Amino acid sequence: MNHIIDVALRRSRTVLMLFSLIMIIGTITIITIPKESNPDIQVPIVYISVGHEGISPEDADRLIYKPLEGELKSLDGLKEMISTASQGHLSVMLEFYGDVNIDQALIDVRERVDTAKKELPKDSDEPLVKEVNVALFPVMIVTLSGDVDESLLYASADKLKDAIETLPGVLGADIVGKREELAEIIVDPARMDNYNLSFAQLATLVGNNNQLVAAGDLDTGAGRFAVKVPGLVEEVGDILNMPVKVVGDDVVKFRDIAVGRLTYKDRKDIARINGKSAVVLEIKKRIGSNIIETLDQVKYILEQAEAQLPAGIDIRYSQDESSNIKDMLNDLFNNVLVATILVMIIVLGSLGLRSASMVGLAIPGSFLIGILLLDAMGYTLNMVVLFSLILSVGMLVDGAIVVTEYADRRMAEGAHKFYAYGEAAKRMTWPIIASTATTLAVFFPLLFWPGTTGDFMMFLPLTLLFTLSASLIMALIVVPTIGSIIGKSGDHNEASRATMKAAESGHFDDIPGFTGRYVRLLKLALERPRQIFLASLAILAITIVTYGQLGHGVEFFPDVDSDIGLVDIRARGNLSLQERDDLVAQVERKIFDMAEVESIYSSTFIKAPNDSAPDLIGRIQIELSHWEYRRSADKVLTDIEARTADLAGIIIETQKQQGGPAAGADIQ
Repeated sequence: MNHIIDVALRRSRTVLMLFSLIMIIGTITIITIPKESNPDIQVPIVYISVGHEGISPEDADRLIYKPLEGELKSLDGLKEMISTASQGHLSVMLEFYGDVNIDQALIDVRERVDTAKKELPKDSDEPLVKEVNVALFPVMIVTLSGDVDESLLYASADKLKDAIETLPGVLGADIVGKREELAEIIVDPARMDNYNLSFAQLATLVGNNNQLVAAGDLDTGAGRFAVKVPGLVEEVGDILNMPVKVVGDDVVKFRDIAVGRLTYKDRKDIARINGKSAVVLEIKKRIGSNIIETLDQVKYILEQAEAQLPAGIDIRYSQDESSNIKDMLNDLFNNVLVATILVMIIVLGSLGLRSASMVGLAIPGSFLIGILLLDAMGYTLNMVVLFSLILSVGMLVDGAIVVTEYADRRMAEGAHKFYAYGEAAKRMTWPIIASTATTLAVFFPLLFWPGTTGDFMMFLPLTLLFTLSASLIMALIVVPTIGSIIGKSGDHNEASRATMKAAESGHFDDIPGFTGRYVRLLKLALERPRQIFLASLAILAITIVTYGQLGHGVEFFPDVDSDIGLVDIRARGNLSLQERDDLVAQVERKIFDMAEVESIYSSTFIKAPNDSAPDLIGRIQIELSHWEYRRSADKVLTDIEARTADLAGIIIETQKQQGGPAAGADIQ
């Protein structure tokens, strides 16, 4: 290490050039590195969904789940299998152990499901097998609402979807709340009987005439022509013009026995934004893309589209993940700035402006080197990384302060700055390395934390490992090199020099001021080692007992405020979709006049989501105003519960949007 320090000091221009290059590249990297709120981690969960029109929950469990269970229960690494059967649908959630390769597990599950398909009812839909990927969760919700025709709302949503999906950072924009279009043919039974036709014949006729026909090519000898046979139904008129029967010289067409129109399938759910019918676009970003740049581009498209949409349609967006990232980045930069200023003030008071400036360089230098290494390994800048950087601020300058202070003392004794900083770096090398290593030893075991939580928290020790290792380079290479060029001894008078000599020669009683009082207290403690040891044990025991009596317990993730609140509406009984929506609308009206609520997105459904109570009929998602201008989310949600307490026939449950890694229920 001494040889490396000597080379760095002799080639100071090279070191400064490399340091400047790292600062420039690091600054560019911190701008361009992909940013996200939560780390992109793999959740070892595979989800299977099978639909079957009209099947009861009991039959779904017996006819669909049992064959699947027989094939899936012997999968390697399977931790838990949970099935949920409802009217017309069955879902199975497979949770694997954290050390299982989820990609291989997904392949194995698909193979087992394919094997079980032959035992499923023939009318069941094709089983859907997919991985639960946190990275594919929406990063922004765009809603189109208004008191306009349903078809106009859908057409506007389709155009907006096409525009957003052209962005390179957008993986997809899924439309939620759009009903599937269908052609409805209403047959006159009397006319059908007159022509001796049946519904089965008509259905077969439409099916046979709605097929893609590959007619091939026609070679006439004089040329080759592709033959195209129009065989797909593209509009209602195609069906109405189909011949169904020949009676004498007359051709009976569909229009002679039926009328047709374009309509939509029956609703299975109802969505509203601020009380108006709405269609929702869930924006998903590509893995590795910069969330801030991507969502800024999405917002620009929304601004352009707002001026072009038909009158009466309102565009809103919510759950903007990029705003959270920006807030965290601002917090980080503010912390770095404040920490750097405080360090420079403290060092300035004892070592002077030049030394304070050199020590201050250790913070941004270590940060930028750490972020460079994270980007090189393919990681993103996320909440855990930012927290780790803030945590490391106070630890990055320790080595630089030690080297600078020792060099300042040597210069006060008359040594040249070149030799003073060289000697300081060499003599303090192993103490600084040992100090940094002990700090890293505390966090290093976190790299081996298993499971989803370990994948989530891995960024904490990794970031500290990079930044603290970079601080060694700053303290032992960069700071001594800069000091050998611009270093200057602080203002030391005869009294301060006498103090330094007294400390070095062991005459501690001659040291004045606060340092002298500390030395005398330390001397007193060293003369009574047994009493100090017993007192330390007593303090430790008292601390443990006190925490056991007065502590507030342990929780997996701290309870933090949120801008998003959820209101679940539960009700019993065989209610129609409209009856369910009426109950949800009653709750909406109780929330509308709350000033702290920015927007209200409500959804009513026939089938409750798989991870919720079976009697859940609707869910209201509220977006609150900025935390500076409102009460806490807990108080707002408590107020909502009080406002809706007089509504009969329903049960209201409220909760905040939770942060942290994916976790199951408290008790399963």
